[in-house]
Amino acid sequence: MNLSVVVPVYRGEGLIEPLIERLKETFPNFAKKYEVILVNDGSPDNSWEVIERLAKKYRWVRGIRLMRNYGQHNATLCGMRLACYEVTVTMDQDLQHLPEDIPLLLAELERGYDVVYGAPKNLPQGFIRNLLTATIKRILANTMGVPSVKNISAFRAFRTNLRSAFESFQSPTMIIDVLLSWGTVRFTSVQVNIARAPASNYNFAALVKAALQILVGYSTKPLRLASWIGFAMTLFGLGVLIFVLVVYFTLGSLPGFPFLASIVALFSGAQLFALGIFGEYLARMFDRSMDRPVYVVAKTTDESG
Repeated sequence: MNLSVVVPVYRGEGLIEPLIERLKETFPNFAKKYEVILVNDGSPDNSWEVIERLAKKYRWVRGIRLMRNYGQHNATLCGMRLACYEVTVTMDQDLQHLPEDIPLLLAELERGYDVVYGAPKNLPQGFIRNLLTATIKRILANTMGVPSVKNISAFRAFRTNLRSAFESFQSPTMIIDVLLSWGTVRFTSVQVNIARAPASNYNFAALVKAALQILVGYSTKPLRLASWIGFAMTLFGLGVLIFVLVVYFTLGSLPGFPFLASIVALFSGAQLFALGIFGEYLARMFDRSMDRPVYVVAKTTDESG
């Protein structure tokens, strides 16, 4: 099997060389032809110098330097679009995804699947982080229309020709897994060992932002939620009106200011919530209308010799 491995690089100066050495040892076991595409995503350290050195040392290492930091998914898409071989594998730079487990993913592809995820046997993060990550993966799986896939991860193998389904995609905000779902529904996952990474570039705020991007950028479910909240508030308001009329005609008086204030606050909160959802969609539309590029390539190791 011929294989392209795409690795987005950010602050990977001391990480990518050990990864390449491990890949060099494992590639002959499962690949006839292979390449590694290292995409430097505006890293502020000396990652690009390391990539250039590795590209000169190994003919199968290719380096791409982006103009600035565009994000992990954008950098991964850049590498995917430049992949030469029929199967593409994406993985992290920090050896959290073990090169020795790549054959497990390839075996599932040979069974007829188009996308295979490496699902961790044991999650290496804390309880709260793992819970939030699992929630985001569930949201993403439902957005993709493949709710049976619970273990979405950056360690994935897929057929390279799937990129034809999104070859004209140009939005700067993107999720690779959603794009892959535009070309197939044959997803699966296999359990792999996940090593504990030295550090993560994703904090709590970044994970929440990712969840919001998935929901608002690729799904209309939040709009439907706003509609249902509005409908529920209408029914609630009708119930309050009936309650007030009953009290007025039976007791001869109406509830006081605290009751009225609580009702106003409830309805105002529901309206602001719905307006916030509409605002998120408008922001996405505005962002895409600016026609910003997904990424801009500054240099490649092919150009530098």
